[in-house]
Amino acid sequence: MIEKAYPVSFEVEGPAAMFTRPDTGSSPVSYPAPTKSALKSMFECVAFSKEAYFEPQRVEICFPIVFHKYSTNYGGPFRKSGTVNFQLFATVLENVCYKVYGVILAYTPPRIGENPQHKLQEVFLRRLTVGQLFTTPYLGWKELVPNYFGPIRDTTKADESINITIPSMLSTMYTHPTYGDVSPCFKQNVRIERGVMFYA
Repeated sequence: MIEKAYPVSFEVEGPAAMFTRPDTGSSPVSYPAPTKSALKSMFECVAFSKEAYFEPQRVEICFPIVFHKYSTNYGGPFRKSGTVNFQLFATVLENVCYKVYGVILAYTPPRIGENPQHKLQEVFLRRLTVGQLFTTPYLGWKELVPNYFGPIRDTTKADESINITIPSMLSTMYTHPTYGDVSPCFKQNVRIERGVMFYA
């Protein structure tokens, strides 16, 4: 029996993005491409299910990879005791555009009259088409919001001049796609070829 696939896709574009490399410490640097967890978070800004989830398969990088210095005032829980806030310096990506492709997977097989994969796929595509969001999507950091988030456009395409290898890249953060425990997993020598990166 051939298992039915439930594909979904979306496109996101913005002035800046930050997909933090965990090894860069207090002055974080972005990966040159989005992590799986970042793309899953974008998807869940539109639709979320406890029974099914989005699994990114590939991303097309449509604009050249450009890094840019960025600073922001940090007032979060990791600031030094007694200080109001401090400046956080980072290296982010500038002017990004991604075409994202993946599938909807489920924790249990579909039953008669109940198919969580089909349901999540249908809800996501319907909401994406009309611009209905559960929460504001963001490009890694919540302050970095896109200026386009919607269906795949014909006016953009992968930048075929991008051919690089990422020595080590965060693959997953949790033991379970939904409500999992923190357990980072990395993949080595991840290739971006002709502007396309596969997550499998």
